[in-house]
Amino acid sequence: MGADTFSDEAVIDLGLERGEPETYHRPGRRTVPLWFGPALVAVLMLLTVGTSAPAPPPPMSEVLRVPIGPGDPYTINDGRLLVQSAGVLSSYRLSDGSRDWRVTQPEPVYRLRTAHGLLLLRPWTVRGAEHGTTGISLADGARQWHHDLNVVAFAGSPLFFGVEGVRSSSNSGRRVQNTVEVVEPAIGLARWRVAVPNTAVLLSVPGEDGPARVMLVRDDQVADLYDVSTGAHLASRKLPMADYDPENPVAIGDTILLRHPGADGNEVSAYDAATLRPLWTVPAAGTQRIRSCGELACLAGRDGIRAVETATGEQRWRQPWWRSIEKYGTSFIAYAATSTGTDQPVAVADPSTGQVMADLTGWHPVPGSSEDGELLVTREIDPGPRTMVAVVTPGLERPRLFAELPEGTGDCQATADRLVCRSMYDELIVREYRARNGAV
Repeated sequence: MGADTFSDEAVIDLGLERGEPETYHRPGRRTVPLWFGPALVAVLMLLTVGTSAPAPPPPMSEVLRVPIGPGDPYTINDGRLLVQSAGVLSSYRLSDGSRDWRVTQPEPVYRLRTAHGLLLLRPWTVRGAEHGTTGISLADGARQWHHDLNVVAFAGSPLFFGVEGVRSSSNSGRRVQNTVEVVEPAIGLARWRVAVPNTAVLLSVPGEDGPARVMLVRDDQVADLYDVSTGAHLASRKLPMADYDPENPVAIGDTILLRHPGADGNEVSAYDAATLRPLWTVPAAGTQRIRSCGELACLAGRDGIRAVETATGEQRWRQPWWRSIEKYGTSFIAYAATSTGTDQPVAVADPSTGQVMADLTGWHPVPGSSEDGELLVTREIDPGPRTMVAVVTPGLERPRLFAELPEGTGDCQATADRLVCRSMYDELIVREYRARNGAV
């Protein structure tokens, strides 16, 4: 579907379908019952009370404004707004805009990462120098520990990982080298470590059928699987030659999938996430990336998207016009190529069937989460441009427009009832939104 259009013509239907009689005549004189007067007064009183009821609240209202520089980072975590600006790190409550804590933090950081009740601060690196990672308590802003490596968190893993990225002029951060340390979140010390003689790719394997695991794929294509909590070596296997990076291989459910060259073109092979036992291999010409589609694996690329069973490789559905699929909150957003060569959101997709649940043409999803599976989306409309906000609700085929943002608004994140965006005046503005009550 294209952009929203609105008609200037109003059609007023006074036909027979509304129950009007075919002809009108002057009614004869009738005797007015004695009860009619008091009844009329009661009706008028009810109408007066109804019309004097307070108007419904606006669909969006401002809660908080926070100064922030153009390059300063912010993030949302568990009802908090965390902002680093002008050498100060602050935490605000999204519910009422009150400030929880404020601490001096002079080192510039390029983003704010949160996990396990901590804020992980990694300063900008200069000429490849490692400055390590500092763990800050989300509860009060107190410094908990400092680690000499880049400390990262993986979804589904109970521990952090300290890694040293491969320094190069391109593909920075795609591989690790020297040592990988598994770090205790509470104290910042290594529980166990493993040597990486050359370079390797590190992959988290959450382990739905057992403990959380981590896999290291070394330069010689040998993959080693470890128990995250204990460091126990679980399995080892030589894998095919491939373009190994943080997006290849990927772990989906109890399966590890690898995109690699085959005898007749690209292939995708699957391995058991607990033993690295080979499961299946399918042709994958044109596949450029593998994405999780719920319980399925989506093989995406220039020839469209194919969703396959992770246990067998059997195809479940195909969409030839889509190029990629990403998850936002609980929604899966499909992307298609445009005339400019860029991929743009086109639909909210059902990952189990590939069906279009809602048309997103012209709209862009807002990172974060809404309630009951809803998704906030925005679009710019000339002149201005104006930024319109809508909500995608399960069961509706199109977004419901409910508010407009001021000119110069962007870089937004959402929670179940808050929308946080940068303004052109170097401010973060927190707004409460009521998508359901304010829908138009």
